[in-house]
Formats: sequence, structure tokens, C-alpha cells
Amino acid sequence: MARVGLSGERLVAAAAELADEVGFENVSLSALARRFGVKDASLYSHVRGLQELRTRVALLAGGEMIDRIAAEVAGRAGKDALRAFADAYRAYALAHPGRYAATQIRVDPALAADSPAMRRTAEITYGMLRGYGLSEPDLTDAVRLLRGTFHGYCALEAAGGFNAARDVRASWDKAVDALHTALTHWPRETPEASGTPGASATSETPEEGPAA
Repeated sequence: MARVGLSGERLVAAAAELADEVGFENVSLSALARRFGVKDASLYSHVRGLQELRTRVALLAGGEMIDRIAAEVAGRAGKDALRAFADAYRAYALAHPGRYAATQIRVDPALAADSPAMRRTAEITYGMLRGYGLSEPDLTDAVRLLRGTFHGYCALEAAGGFNAARDVRASWDKAVDALHTALTHWPRETPEASGTPGASATSETPEEGPAA
């Protein structure tokens, strides 16, 4: 690939592609330099180092993922919104394993607060859950339940961890049904009882990951 037109944006896009091909953990500046046909030192004009590159891939992937989720959730509420959210999450995770792995890394809170993708993730996720009548601190608890369930299932599925004859998609659908039941009958906790301030979660820096 020619060196002409090399930019930070092109490097990050190429790193995201490389992550899907070889695994996010195997993305390196040397591998990226080879892809562009340049020396490693040439990349430092566009990224400060591997940590910045990986963070930028994480933010790129998070933005892609929440855009897909938002498109599916739009106009839906309750169980329909939850299923659309869950299915879009799973589809992205399975189609883009390297990018998805990037979304699970811890991002500096200051960068997360300035990231439109992270803010949009919080708005869409918490907005969907408010459809179940939840408020803090139950919102954060529910977000963690969704994230843990979605990530755990997708990680196991991608690794071939489900060996029983039962169809994996059927089990996924059942898991989403169970989540809907749990959210509908959530054991609500008041801010006073928990000692947690009742501020809106969307005004705070969300936890890492597309469902949080």
C-alpha cells in the first residue's frame, strides 16, 4: 500500500481491519507499518504509540456498534427494543471479533467523557431501560446485567464454547426473553435506601462497553 495519504484516520481504520483478521491483541505498530509499506517510525507522526492506537480503535468500534444498535432500536420500546438491541449487539460481536474485543478495553474516563460514541451509547442504553420504568441505582444494575449477559454469551459463542445439540440462536432468544422478564419484574431500590445519588446516568461517564 502506498505511503501517500497516510493519516491517523487511515491508520485507525486499518488497525480495526487488522484486529478482525488477526485478533485485537495481535495488533501492533509493526504489523500496521508493514500493511502500509512504511517503517514503524513513520506512524509516530499520526499516533503517539500503541496505547493511543488501541484506544482509537476502541472508540471507532464503539461508534460503529452503537450506530447499528441505534438503527435497530429506533421506534421500538419494551421487549421489541430489548430484542433489537441484543440482536444488533450479537451480530456486530460475531461479525467483527477484533473490533468487538477493542470495545471491551478500559478507556481513560476523560477520553470517554469527550467521546460522542460513548455518550450516545449511554443515551441509547439507559433510554431503552427507562422504558421499563427503571431509575438509579437500578439503571446501573440493569446495564451491568445486560452487559454481562451479552458479552459472556457472545464470547462463549465465538470461542465455540457451546457444544450441546440445542440451537445456539434458540438459547440466545430464550436468554433475551429471560432478561425481559427480569427487567419487567425488577426488584426496585430507592436512591435513599442504597445511598446512591439519584442523578441521571446519562450525565455521567458510562462504563466501558456498548451496553454500559
